Amino acid sequence: MSPALPRREVALLALGAVVVAVAMHWPLVLHLGQDVPRDVGDPLSQAWQVAWGGHALASQPLDYFQSNQFWPLRDSLAFSDALIGYAPAGMVGEGFEAAIARYDVLFLLAYVLAFVGAHLLGRELGLAPLPAAVAGAAYAYAPWRLEQDGHMHVISSGGIPLTLFLLVRGYRRGRPGLVVAGWTMAAWQLAIGFSLGLQLAYLLGVLGTGWALWWWRRRPRPRLDWRLASATAAGVLTFAASAVVLARPYLRVIDDHPEARRSAATVADYSGPVWELLVAPGENLVWGPATAPLRERLNAVPEQTLFPGLTILALALAGLGAAAYGQRLRLGLGAGAVLLTALALGFPDSWARWLTPYWYLYELAPGWSAIRVPGRMLTLLTLTLALLAGAGAQRAIARVERRGGKGPQRPGPPAARERLKRLASRAAGATLVALVLLEGSGWDLDGLGPKGPAHPTVPAPPPGQLAAPAPQLHLPTEPDDNRRYLIWSTEGFPKMVNGRSSFMPRQFADVRRRTARFPDRSSTAFLRRLGVRTVIVHLDRRDAPPPPPALGLKREVRGRVALYDLGPGSRTEPRDPR
Repeated sequence: MSPALPRREVALLALGAVVVAVAMHWPLVLHLGQDVPRDVGDPLSQAWQVAWGGHALASQPLDYFQSNQFWPLRDSLAFSDALIGYAPAGMVGEGFEAAIARYDVLFLLAYVLAFVGAHLLGRELGLAPLPAAVAGAAYAYAPWRLEQDGHMHVISSGGIPLTLFLLVRGYRRGRPGLVVAGWTMAAWQLAIGFSLGLQLAYLLGVLGTGWALWWWRRRPRPRLDWRLASATAAGVLTFAASAVVLARPYLRVIDDHPEARRSAATVADYSGPVWELLVAPGENLVWGPATAPLRERLNAVPEQTLFPGLTILALALAGLGAAAYGQRLRLGLGAGAVLLTALALGFPDSWARWLTPYWYLYELAPGWSAIRVPGRMLTLLTLTLALLAGAGAQRAIARVERRGGKGPQRPGPPAARERLKRLASRAAGATLVALVLLEGSGWDLDGLGPKGPAHPTVPAPPPGQLAAPAPQLHLPTEPDDNRRYLIWSTEGFPKMVNGRSSFMPRQFADVRRRTARFPDRSSTAFLRRLGVRTVIVHLDRRDAPPPPPALGLKREVRGRVALYDLGPGSRTEPRDPR
């Protein structure tokens, strides 16, 4: 039975994880409510998702997925991973600045949770505190994660190690409450998004099947603890019910929008050669410039820069022979790392796909055909490597402690020599944590001084568009424009034809095509039939000429926007054009 963790260690762990997250993304914390990490792309639409989640919980919980984007289509929140697990946080604060500040805080907390989760799992499996900290740093700050800083549903992976920690500890200590908590944590991770939730579901299935086979083959079979069995049944039912409820709107979306399906060709586009595992993000302090020639050969850089870190790999190799874990666990982690590496590469768009394990996962595993980016399997791969790296760190620290530090030993009392050994081991552990963090850093040391990762300022919503009658169409309708319109819509959540998702709905593609010449007769008639009340043209992106008098449009210029009122003939109730 594993011992209880000291409260002091847990407190230091939480404080240290927060300090590391703030330092690794400095100075984002100084610009909460103004800046977002990485870029003003997906973070804007994801900040809107969290804000909408809070708004829907408070005002329309039974119509949660009927968001204000892509009006009048139904289930529009399910057009991509919806970050539902963060919805309660969306109830804190209102409006544009609150949406940005909330996103920034959740972004930092996602890194905190990943660090804490991997540390706790490592401790439960047998690591000492400092080697467990190495595992936490390796999981949360592996170099490849820098490229994912614009994808909240990918960096929010702390629920995976926390689930495993709670379940392992609950079963080991005979604590039904921890078992239920573990399955509840798994359901929360699934609610963040299927990209990682599906990986966790299959991992739990594999581990559960393996344990069942072990139990069946043992002679005599170990006696079952019916309290744990009942807790497991309750937890599995909770997780399965959550999966069914969450999947229903996504299944309806696939039925309504065939273009949302992930074809094999799409998955192949995001797959890559084995050398993509050597490519680090361009922002990486240590390996970004060195891997630039390889990075330039990739066709989908954010999804194909999969370098897990040299320090992590070296420690993981050392961990395969370390005594921190039992032999079976080490072999399982090693075999898992090999399999996950192969899966992360996806499959090519050729006959050779039959030779790759991911092809069979895509074809045979329920739900897996909806995952378009194989490289996100690196989440589980990084966790596997992080646990092995923790074991390797424990082995290295023990060697330093046995030697009593570097340099010649001076004679002295035993107590003094023991203190020297402890100091040397702590220094070695802290050095390994620092090396892992340095290798995963996005800091830039060029120029006059150090500079942290990118944190661009989000443009504020134009005052002239506030309180404009809805439903609305904003022009132009390019992807980057639509992301801004979404985050601006957190001021009241007016219904809008614009939206941003992982696929282009046919209806919106039709709107883009037919409004290219607005305000002409054809586009005006089309928008009136659709039910649009106001067209908002952003003057810094597109001209807004006076409409022909015969169209009956009213144009009003308000600062940086021009508002066209389509008049009383507009249909004001949403409808599904199918």
